[in-house]
Amino acid sequence: MARETGTTTSAPHVADSHGLIRVLGARENNLKDVSIEIPKRRLTVFTGVSGSGKSSLVFDTIAAESQRLINETYPAFVQGFMPNLARPEVDVLEGLTTAIIVDQQRMGGDPRSTVGTATDANALLRILFSRLGKPHIGSPKAFSFNIASISGAGAVTVERAGQKVKERRSFSITGGMCPRCEGRGAVTDLDLAQLYDETLSLAEGAITVPGYKGGGWNSRLYIESGFFDPDKPVSKFTKRELQDFLYREPTRMKIAGINMTYEGLVPRIQKSMLSKDKESMQPHIREFVERAVTFATCPDCDGTRLSEGARSSKIDGISIADACAMQISDLAAWVRGVDEPSVAPLLDTLRHTLESFVEIGLGYLSLDRPAGTLSGGEAQRTKMIRHLGSSLTDVTYVFDEPTTGLHPHDIQRMNGLLLRLRDKGNTVLVVEHKPEVIAIADHVVDLGPGAGAGGGTVCFQGTVEALRTGGTITGRHFDDRAALKDTVRKPTGALEIRGASTHNLQGVDVDIPLGVLAVVTGVAGSGKSSLVHGSIPAGAGVVSVDQGAIRGSRRSNPATYTGLLDPIRKAFAKQNGVKPTLFSSNSEGACPTCNGAGVIYTDLAMMAGVATTCEECDGKRFEASVLDYHLGGRDISEVLAMPVTEAEEFFAAGEAHTPAAHRILQRLKDVGLGYLTIGQPLTTLSGGERQRLKLATHMADKGGVYVLDEPTAGLHLADVEQLLGLLDRLVDSGKSVIVVEHHQAVMAHADWIVDLGPGAGHDGGRIVFEGTPADLVAARSTLTAEHLAQYIGG
Repeated sequence: MARETGTTTSAPHVADSHGLIRVLGARENNLKDVSIEIPKRRLTVFTGVSGSGKSSLVFDTIAAESQRLINETYPAFVQGFMPNLARPEVDVLEGLTTAIIVDQQRMGGDPRSTVGTATDANALLRILFSRLGKPHIGSPKAFSFNIASISGAGAVTVERAGQKVKERRSFSITGGMCPRCEGRGAVTDLDLAQLYDETLSLAEGAITVPGYKGGGWNSRLYIESGFFDPDKPVSKFTKRELQDFLYREPTRMKIAGINMTYEGLVPRIQKSMLSKDKESMQPHIREFVERAVTFATCPDCDGTRLSEGARSSKIDGISIADACAMQISDLAAWVRGVDEPSVAPLLDTLRHTLESFVEIGLGYLSLDRPAGTLSGGEAQRTKMIRHLGSSLTDVTYVFDEPTTGLHPHDIQRMNGLLLRLRDKGNTVLVVEHKPEVIAIADHVVDLGPGAGAGGGTVCFQGTVEALRTGGTITGRHFDDRAALKDTVRKPTGALEIRGASTHNLQGVDVDIPLGVLAVVTGVAGSGKSSLVHGSIPAGAGVVSVDQGAIRGSRRSNPATYTGLLDPIRKAFAKQNGVKPTLFSSNSEGACPTCNGAGVIYTDLAMMAGVATTCEECDGKRFEASVLDYHLGGRDISEVLAMPVTEAEEFFAAGEAHTPAAHRILQRLKDVGLGYLTIGQPLTTLSGGERQRLKLATHMADKGGVYVLDEPTAGLHLADVEQLLGLLDRLVDSGKSVIVVEHHQAVMAHADWIVDLGPGAGHDGGRIVFEGTPADLVAARSTLTAEHLAQYIGG
């Protein structure tokens, strides 16, 4: 046996001295030479007003460099298939560990992607049914709605002993895809009555599709095809003629001496119109598509996406379609009841995955829920599922506002999860605004002091207690509590909802008062969005601002998105007597070298691409001659470089006085985006900034009822105050505002509250309270009431 000699303890091992992530000279986006040390194996929360540089530091610098360094360890061949990541603008980054990013990017809107396929729960279920399902129908592929059943046969040539021998081979693959809807669960049908008027002949203009009228080539193709008499009404066509008119396969022919391809009207419209993005269509074509196309649940598979064979195989009377349609909390209970030693490891993994859903507060979802319908918060928590039971330690988990879309009751659960990840020995970095999450931090980094150009510096770092007295905006507002209003507004009417049964709503009848600020609350999954978006008809004076992502490339900016650029271009054109298109960097006025992008991108194959400022226009994006034209002493590039507040003053009076531009800029300022540069690419905006940009755009819509979906998402404590002022101004101007919200400050400020619950999924979907916030607090009858009472008491 070895004996210990001496009593002196040895010095710490050199490997234990790397306890910090060191960042020196970070300059990404609006960061101003930020230098900071972040403790490892601790929970660090990054705070600051929206646009202060939190995401630039955490995601675009620390996490991006970690991912780039990991990607460089792969062979060049593999790197060629991976996204190219440029090195962030930073002098030194030391002490990095592997970063796992859990962001709020929406999951792909592909119709084939579901909660089950995104989390591998479907893959485990398919194996389970292929082993235990009765009758046995095949391998796991037979239960996949993404694999079609195919078979084939033919001759193949095989070389044996120097001789070529022909053999007959056949193959077949049994897939689980429904052949009617091709695994989508829904079918699109064209309403033939919208395509043609059967009482008219083709010569009289029977085809009513846009672009097929008035003797153009599209109508001549059908009139002169020779397949039918153009002077005969469509209702008199024979079966063969109608088939040729509507569905004929592509056929080459000559019309007026020109070679053309004839094709039936239905496939021709499907290719030319239905395959395009509806948003990008011209208004009259979009109107036709919305009128002519009907979306219906697939009648063959009843929306389950699966073939008859896949639905026929069952375990204890439950098919895979039944399992995927169950609420996940119920499915977890069913799987616990399946006892089969031959698949024990598979059942353990499946149980753990499903219980992770319940633990993280997503037990109300079902596996067949399309991934594109999840909110930002739900998508983020779904991505977290695979990390809950992970055995990895000493990695860096990076979260982007993990409490988005969570009721205060659910935030406590999320806090427990963050602390558990830290206690395993991981570094947890969280970008967050909610005081409940900031309160559990080991270390706080506050960025600011302002947003955009006014931010980008570290104002404070230290403990939560020190933050309270640190004098920063976050510290001053940390213990802010909105009080209940002394008097609430009186309704001017009511929006009646009767028998609402969308998703989990259980025949809800409710009157939402108009002319006031009405707030719809309830735990995540209780049916709030289903009630508001599913039961309040869009249109008819209703303006709905949801959390859907803004579409826009790096050429898009606030000026193009809000329509601000149109009046600016016209003002420049009128002042200088030239065409408005000269003042667009996407049109005639673009710099010819960089095509109006301002930078030149060099693709370096599997290496990160390089973006260099265009030397011709010096990043201004316009041709030199365009910059000779001025308005109010400024050229177009100088105007696009202005922050919203400066531009609002510029277009308010004097030579540059442009009322249309001033109105749009006023709305941007009202929603708290005064610091944004009007020419800043949309791709650089944070999630909160994008939603407020969308709100500013919709404020111009002619509507009496505004429906807002969690407008506080991504807002700093100080900005919530400004948002409440904006909501008050909307109501006082005669609008009705209905807000789906979890933030207690908005609840306290409301005139009327509708609380759904009591739980999530099938445990929710009922109205558990209607009344004023004061009555809700007094009753203390629901989870929302408990948390609102605590908030006001604090």
